Amino acid sequence: MENKKRAFSGIQPTGCLTLGNYVGAVKSWLNMQEEFDCIFSVVDMHSITVRQDPAALRKRCMEFFCEYIACGLDPEKSILFFQSHVSQHAELAWILNCFTYMGELSRMTQFKEKSARHADNINAGLFTYPVLMAADILLYGAEIVPVGHDQKQHVELTRDIAERFNGVYGDVFVVPEPYIPPVGARIKSLQEPEKKMSKSDPNPNGYIWVLDEPDVIMKKIKRAVTDSDGEIAYREGKDGINNLLAIYGAMTDKTPQDAAKEFEGLGYGVFKERVGEAVAETLAPIRDKYNDLLKNKDYVESVYKNGAQKASAIAYKTLRKVHKKLGFIQR
Repeated sequence: MENKKRAFSGIQPTGCLTLGNYVGAVKSWLNMQEEFDCIFSVVDMHSITVRQDPAALRKRCMEFFCEYIACGLDPEKSILFFQSHVSQHAELAWILNCFTYMGELSRMTQFKEKSARHADNINAGLFTYPVLMAADILLYGAEIVPVGHDQKQHVELTRDIAERFNGVYGDVFVVPEPYIPPVGARIKSLQEPEKKMSKSDPNPNGYIWVLDEPDVIMKKIKRAVTDSDGEIAYREGKDGINNLLAIYGAMTDKTPQDAAKEFEGLGYGVFKERVGEAVAETLAPIRDKYNDLLKNKDYVESVYKNGAQKASAIAYKTLRKVHKKLGFIQR
């Protein structure tokens, strides 16, 4: 891992991992493992800004952890752990709270959106959520943070906090750069192809879960919205067909345009069957690996415990430096 830039990514354990998540984000993380020194954390502490059922959260966190390993995040190449297992995240968050301004936090788009959605529970954690995210990143000296456009604002705040602290105490924190990974195909809803495929879609026919069985995948693809003109072509106005071509292309490493040529002259029935087969074939090894991991709890526990140990060692050095700069008595 020498001479590689360090990347940190926090994964929220919400919903299920869809084909859209896999193609749009996870596949790029797999490539990042080769290029960067990667740290991936299931950020369970972020989850509790919204009320959680403890048993459900525990189950979901474990399932998420196994899903990501099954998709190809490799404990031999990356550090994988649960955020709550490394106490320095909370410690540094408190310190950074004292270097973050109320006005900055009140301007965060996600705070406004989540406050509107959870009006009966606008808690302080929801407000200071971006400070914990800044601690997640700054603890590990991450130079790059792979984010979607919705999280870019939080990385900008992280940069501001790091520069403010460094301005007072010297060169303590690495100032990270947001990294928008090369975009995989933007996979849309199977039922509303003008919208992105979402794990929060109330209609399960709108998304494919990476753990769906082959017959379920085939049924969802066959029910996918298309159009009535009967032509398989990738062009404006054919949202449903364009989406299926993008899915097929992502599964077979082809452009949607090349995929369209492959199906020229064929009917929608044959087309959908081939798309369904390609998806089922791609996801089968992920589902098999996931089921193996669920049976091998000792291995999974060893991965997250070793990951937390490695993460803690890095985090401890950062926090020690911060304590020294602030004037705290060394432990």
